[in-house]
Amino acid sequence: MGFIPDEVVIQILARLPVKPLFRTKTVCKLWYGLPSDEYFIKLYNEESAKNPMVLIELINSTESKSSFVFVDNSRGVSEFSLDFLLEKVKIRASCNGLLCCSSIAVKGVYYVCNPMTREFKVLPRCRARPLTLFYPDGEATIVGLASDLSRNKFNVVLAGFQLTSSHRQDGTFACLVFDSDSNKWRKFVTFQEHNFTHMNRNQVVFVNGSLHWLTGSCSYILMLDLNYDVWRKISLPDEVRYGTGNRVYLLECDGCLSLIQISDTWMKIWVMKDYERELWHMVDKVSLGCIKGLVHGIFPITQTGEHVFLASHKQVLMYHRTSRVWKEMFAVKNSDTLPLWFSAHAFRSTIVPCN
Repeated sequence: MGFIPDEVVIQILARLPVKPLFRTKTVCKLWYGLPSDEYFIKLYNEESAKNPMVLIELINSTESKSSFVFVDNSRGVSEFSLDFLLEKVKIRASCNGLLCCSSIAVKGVYYVCNPMTREFKVLPRCRARPLTLFYPDGEATIVGLASDLSRNKFNVVLAGFQLTSSHRQDGTFACLVFDSDSNKWRKFVTFQEHNFTHMNRNQVVFVNGSLHWLTGSCSYILMLDLNYDVWRKISLPDEVRYGTGNRVYLLECDGCLSLIQISDTWMKIWVMKDYERELWHMVDKVSLGCIKGLVHGIFPITQTGEHVFLASHKQVLMYHRTSRVWKEMFAVKNSDTLPLWFSAHAFRSTIVPCN
């Protein structure tokens, strides 16, 4: 075989899944050092951003058992496990290859882990007053994870209404932020009222150094600036805000804030092109005639400029925006499993430390 330049080899290896990549470390000294090389990590994470995945926790309602799968456009469906955490956990948030999980047995115990490298960190217990209990989880109203790949750091956010000693809300919306650099929690409060449904609080988007949630009324986006610990409201497009009969979902698209608006017949994709002036542009309008019977049960999970992944009660669908073709990527066989949109998260395979 002829000589292959190192740069070509690096480009090839940057397109491998994490597990096969780590197995190649035994080949030679160059390959051994790649997963810890700053240039290679940046290249690998940039490539992974082009290949979104859907992470699903399959919850068997009759047997009270859970299993986990990735649904990937290029590699199909693969199983994975969180058994390295040594206890049962619930996935609360996903961001740039990291997961924030909460202990099922002990309330207030949180983990941040990379399921690909099986690294994890147990977060120190926070001594602040508990936040509002939210059925059925009995935990903070909203949980957010911000994984900053450029700085190799992460933040975990717990937010909700504070409880008094008599377990009543005192009207104070409190926010607890864990910073991986300092390994400490910080707290700040506000007196604004916010409304979140179960699914709205699960769809949290990290862009521009801030976390974003769509409020339950779909009247605005609530943004948390992690650099200054400031909450801010972001307006929705007029068509979305004043429209009727639509469902709205908050996603990320190639580093930008995005909304997906679904009616009985159309799926419209909006992207915020100017973050400071809050200028939205509709970048695609998709007919839903091909999946007419599934429209009322689909829930967008993740997207890029090319693909949109959506979960229904029993399926994961992918829409290719260039070819305008729908494809079933995964289907549940067990009728006892809870709806997939109930426990589906956006994911991407990255090399990012969490401890």
